[in-house]
Amino acid sequence: MKLIVNIPAYNEEGKIEQTIRRIKKSFQSDFYNQGSGLKITKKLVQVVDDGSSDRTAEIARKNADIVISYQPNRRLAYSFKQAVESSLAQGADFMVNIDADGQFDPEDIPKLLKPILNGKVDMVVASRFGKHKAKNMPKIKSILNRLAAKMIGFFLNHDIDDLTCGFRAHNRETLLRLNLTNVHFTYTQETIIDAIGKSLKIEWIPVSVAYFADRESRIVKSIWQFVGNSCKIILKAIRDVRPLKFFGWPGMFLVGLGFIGFLIFLGHYVQDFKISPFLNYIVFSSISIMFGIQLIIFALIADMIKSNRQLTEEMMYQNKKDRYIK
Repeated sequence: MKLIVNIPAYNEEGKIEQTIRRIKKSFQSDFYNQGSGLKITKKLVQVVDDGSSDRTAEIARKNADIVISYQPNRRLAYSFKQAVESSLAQGADFMVNIDADGQFDPEDIPKLLKPILNGKVDMVVASRFGKHKAKNMPKIKSILNRLAAKMIGFFLNHDIDDLTCGFRAHNRETLLRLNLTNVHFTYTQETIIDAIGKSLKIEWIPVSVAYFADRESRIVKSIWQFVGNSCKIILKAIRDVRPLKFFGWPGMFLVGLGFIGFLIFLGHYVQDFKISPFLNYIVFSSISIMFGIQLIIFALIADMIKSNRQLTEEMMYQNKKDRYIK
């Protein structure tokens, strides 16, 4: 079996060589020489240079096994898509994604691989909120991450621990199944939602992580821009995965609210049989019921679209299998 450890990199000339060396050193651990780790007979390091303007690609070519480089910078989601396609083309059975800046310890890679090798899950995501608390992690980032995870977990009926961590492991089935619709920002939230929607098994495992106090995010230039972009991705993903909940629940709430308003009107009307003093109840109820019914219709239409999309994605999956699995 073949393992590819993928490193997305953008202007990381100061860190990329050390990160690659640490990953290759971790390949010498006992995990790969005993138990389930023996299944992995080939281990490669892949770097996706996302349009760097420094020497990242040059350094990567001297140290990594596979290097993908392109211009201009196209953000993390596009980089991940390229990594998946390359890993499948290389015949990878597993792909681990790890950051280029060295904040994650490559010695934790076996922790992520073990549940997959044992056949328990399809995908493992590192958690920065377990027993190993991330040092120097911005508080607002931690709060927003946990809040988004709880909200999405509620819609998807699934416990989600860390929504935005990029340190994760995938088996081949996951790589074949995942489809990114947004390639202009990040992939972390959308792929988790997509995987849950396709009934892939996911597990979160706590790992150690070091946030550097002077580290500038390559993705987040403004926290509010990040929140805005993330919300758009999350809302679109939930809309596509759980359309009946996304549209149906608000629709049923509005219809119920409208009926309550109408019952209040009836309660007043039967006392003196006058309409005009309570006309506002009728207007409110009518508008609420009308909008509620519209949302319920949207839910049914969106659910039909979801069924058609599932058929399309199944064809895409079969096409990928034919292309990559000989």
